[in-house]
Amino acid sequence: MIRELALATLMVTVTVLIHGAGLILLARLLRLETRQEGAGHMHPDSLWGLGLLLFAILALIGLHGVEIWIYGFLYLVIGAIGELRDAVYFSTITYGAIGYDDEVMAQEWRLVSAIEGINGIIMIGWSTAFLIRVVGLLRRV
Repeated sequence: MIRELALATLMVTVTVLIHGAGLILLARLLRLETRQEGAGHMHPDSLWGLGLLLFAILALIGLHGVEIWIYGFLYLVIGAIGELRDAVYFSTITYGAIGYDDEVMAQEWRLVSAIEGINGIIMIGWSTAFLIRVVGLLRRV
């Protein structure tokens, strides 16, 4: 159990660092656009505003995808799941807290996947808060 908790803690730390860095980078990219908007050059209902929102959403999905794939590769490397496709599928539905029959996961590593579910919910919540902030900036005119 200690081995599982240590590995899960490492994975949570890695995903938090990746997610935080990704949000900082995305915020910096979007800050240029919000300066334009604040100066009155961009209307929130414009195609440019819609494009900015779409970019933010796709970037967030990509960020979650990176984190999901890292968990998937981990499951493959530690031998918890035998096939890459199964590992990424299992990681995706675990990260999103959709749920899955964990019989595909080696019993000695199931605690890692349970913590991945908690980790995913927190990362998704963090992204939601970020997206709400982006939408709030777009509505500011």
